[in-house]
Amino acid sequence: MPRPNSSASWCRRGRTALLSRDPYFEVVGDAADAGEALRRAQELQPDLILLDNHLPGVNGVDAIATLCEVAPQARILMLTVSEDEEDLAAALRAGAAGYLLKTIEGDALSAAIRRTIGGESVVAVEMTSKLVSAFRGAFNSTAAPAPDEAAASPAPNAGLLESLSPRERDILRGIARGASNKEIGRELGIAETTVKIHVQHVLRKLDVSSRVHAAVIATEAGLV
Repeated sequence: MPRPNSSASWCRRGRTALLSRDPYFEVVGDAADAGEALRRAQELQPDLILLDNHLPGVNGVDAIATLCEVAPQARILMLTVSEDEEDLAAALRAGAAGYLLKTIEGDALSAAIRRTIGGESVVAVEMTSKLVSAFRGAFNSTAAPAPDEAAASPAPNAGLLESLSPRERDILRGIARGASNKEIGRELGIAETTVKIHVQHVLRKLDVSSRVHAAVIATEAGLV
């Protein structure tokens, strides 16, 4: 265990206190390192595990597979300082249900946890463009079709965009770049509340529940 006055311990205690004040949650335990996390997860069988990627002696990403084995019903939500694209991609490939940054506000964290428990995949807005970049790299690494075949084949998911209005396509481009509602509104010269409404329409028309899924569809369809 770290010393009681260590920054890691204080951060963990502060987050525990914050979440404990929300009647929706019951914080059943915490852990200072990966080994303790595995033992406590197996013992407590939580619904959700908040996992840092920087743990003493091991990366949190490396512990995800084993955590999934010892607590198969738990959804794992990364909460970390790492904005590295490779860490994000590795966490999602390993089975994490989401990836958030520690700069997230308390209310937003609570909302993200609720969404994760409800089955959504939640990724920090700041990381959306990096997720799309990682996805694009994986997509482009597959064997490319012959030129005539590529010309004859429509872009994947292109049909999903047909229901979007020109304004909604502009909104979707902003989402795919990882821009926030405020940034999109500033770019398009419209109110942030108007952007929020457009985002809801875009998600509904694309039949997805998160901005991340919408960004992936935009990338596959060649919109960005």
